[in-house]
Amino acid sequence: MDFTLQHQAVNSQARAGILETGHGTIETPIFMPVGTAGSVKGIHVKELKDDIQAQIILGNTYHLYLRPGTDIIEEAGGLHKFNGWNGPILTDSGGYQVFSLGDIRKLSEEGAKFQSHIDGSRHLFTPESVIDVQRKIGADIIMAFDECTPGDADYDYAKKSLALTQRWLERCVNQMEKTKPLYGHGQSLFPIVQGAVYPDLREAAAKHVTSIPSDGYAIGGLSVGESEADMYAMIEVVNPILPKDKPRYLMGVGTPINILEAIDRGVDLFDCVMPTRNGRNGMLFTKNGIINIRNKKWATDFSPVDQDGTSFVDHHYSRAFLRHLIISNEMLGAQIASQHNLAFYLWLTKEARRQILADNFKAWKEAMVQQLGKRL
Repeated sequence: MDFTLQHQAVNSQARAGILETGHGTIETPIFMPVGTAGSVKGIHVKELKDDIQAQIILGNTYHLYLRPGTDIIEEAGGLHKFNGWNGPILTDSGGYQVFSLGDIRKLSEEGAKFQSHIDGSRHLFTPESVIDVQRKIGADIIMAFDECTPGDADYDYAKKSLALTQRWLERCVNQMEKTKPLYGHGQSLFPIVQGAVYPDLREAAAKHVTSIPSDGYAIGGLSVGESEADMYAMIEVVNPILPKDKPRYLMGVGTPINILEAIDRGVDLFDCVMPTRNGRNGMLFTKNGIINIRNKKWATDFSPVDQDGTSFVDHHYSRAFLRHLIISNEMLGAQIASQHNLAFYLWLTKEARRQILADNFKAWKEAMVQQLGKRL
């Protein structure tokens, strides 16, 4: 993997770069559609590539490990061959999913014992086993196993949690060195910066991960209950410490405004379930604001879903028809809304990149933020 920093915006930390992987080139900043179980819900690979113009997608270790199981994925030749997506893939380590299980998981120095949410069966994730699972999945970018500290954690808990994450990271690195990729392409391990909302912990965490040579670095444990102000503040603490010549990935964030604010602070990679999850519930993101397509006002609006949209669905279907589908719980409604939202998120990061290269990002971002939060 190789990252080239092309340009940094005037009066901003926003960056444009090129990330080379074994499955293709990624232009940053970029949004990664989430394919938790190996597929982006309701979206065909052809639509992902040609219509939405996704450059990289995300899969989840926890979910793929439980179903269909990593042995099946390995037998298929890795996730790329299993799901038919031939572009870059990133896998989350499953840490967030394990730690969101609450009472049906238990942490120790060894790892995390948990019960499957599917059938109640018992399992153990260790830093070593999580690396092995991600080797079998075959993602281009794999994440270190960490504890995702809750946003409301007190200082003592956050400090102990960070120390555990750091010890686990050392074990992940060791396991990476002991093992090799299985499918003929390289895999890069990204360490994760934790530390909750405490600046000294975040600073220490950022310094620790940068002591470990890596192809990129992630910022985790944000958008998990803390305020947006705290989230932005933690990004501002961490990014100046992370290497300028490596990509920075903000995990699980977020709204279009969150993404623009994070780009402004120097983040390169994003993922979030919001475009598809909110789309299935009738929320559409546009550059002019947010549409709740369930509202009665759209029942006789026969204009396109989004006149300014970049997706096929934006111009082929009307708002009235999409509302009818969503209200009727028709699968096509969820598909159209999801496809629109993903295409919008990819347009947003692509346009941010264009504005960075044109040295107009700051003014453009401030104008966009004013529009994106409006309710139409």
